Amino acid sequence: MAGSTRKGKSQNLPEPPLRPLWWDGKVLCLLDQSLLPGQEKILRLDRASQVYQAIRSLKVRGAPAIGVAAAYGVVLAAKKYLHSPPGRLRTEVARTIARLRQARPTAYNLFYALDRMEKVLACVKGTSEELVAALLCEARTFHQEDLRSGWSIGEYGWRLVKPNSNLLTHCNAGALATSGFGTALSLCYAAVRHGVNFHVYVDETRPVLQGARLTAYELKKAGIPCTLICDSMAAFLMAQGKVDLVVVGADRIAGNGDTANKIGTYQLALAAHRHHLPFYVAAPLSTFHPELPDGQAIPVEERAAEEVTTIHGYRLAPEGTKVYNPAFDITPARFIAGFITEKGIIRPPYRRSLKTLLRE
Repeated sequence: MAGSTRKGKSQNLPEPPLRPLWWDGKVLCLLDQSLLPGQEKILRLDRASQVYQAIRSLKVRGAPAIGVAAAYGVVLAAKKYLHSPPGRLRTEVARTIARLRQARPTAYNLFYALDRMEKVLACVKGTSEELVAALLCEARTFHQEDLRSGWSIGEYGWRLVKPNSNLLTHCNAGALATSGFGTALSLCYAAVRHGVNFHVYVDETRPVLQGARLTAYELKKAGIPCTLICDSMAAFLMAQGKVDLVVVGADRIAGNGDTANKIGTYQLALAAHRHHLPFYVAAPLSTFHPELPDGQAIPVEERAAEEVTTIHGYRLAPEGTKVYNPAFDITPARFIAGFITEKGIIRPPYRRSLKTLLRE
């Protein structure tokens, strides 16, 4: 296909480096990412309202993981009305889906997952038990698809990681952000499987420090050499010739390739462009929102001032300081060398390439 790099990939999955969420047969289990790296605590969620709060409070985060968690949240809502008439179950589950849509506005995987669950709700006829079973089946299918897509992203992208090179990444686009393999970090895990030696620079990622707390945690667990840097150091490293490749994840990608990702991504893309470095975005197709014409149409979430003025309860700024805290920024497609997806690496012109791939 023009504008892409594609090869057939086996679907025999290795063991994921981490298991951030799973369905244990009755409840949704989550590794509470708000406590990492200091504490590894498993949450057992048995109500959709708990899933909503976990997404809002960043106990589960990363666009793919948010989508999977929301799908299981719909199942939990349905289970509550297992012994009610099908009409009431449908009404209550529809309300839950509408509520979950409000959890976070930017991550498109959330809406993609809920759209799929909504289709099951509309199309499956029969008893309440049959409807709950169908919703659970769809959530499990979506979960497995995310696992496979993360692994495939790594298998398509690992050759971009050259021997003895330095990769720079931002925020956390690893196993913790997905069902277990990651997006940007999936390249790293795959490169290790293929015997490539390399090093990763990890942006700390203010204000919530997902790079320092989560990406460094993942890479240390995996034994992958990494160095933590402040966000403001990245351009200087590039100028020194210490960066060979920049790879980030994404929360929503418009039809022309404009990409929403964690705040600070845009300035990395600008710096990479200035220093003639390849800047790639790794994301599953469930992150693409082709109906949006460009990045201006992507909603950008603004979060609480306390994320900027405090760190784990410790105050950094004077009381009453005015704060602007967008959680994401938009990187124009012209700064992106390619999108690494589960179907291959997509290259410009993106509007045509994405349309062709998504149609296939």
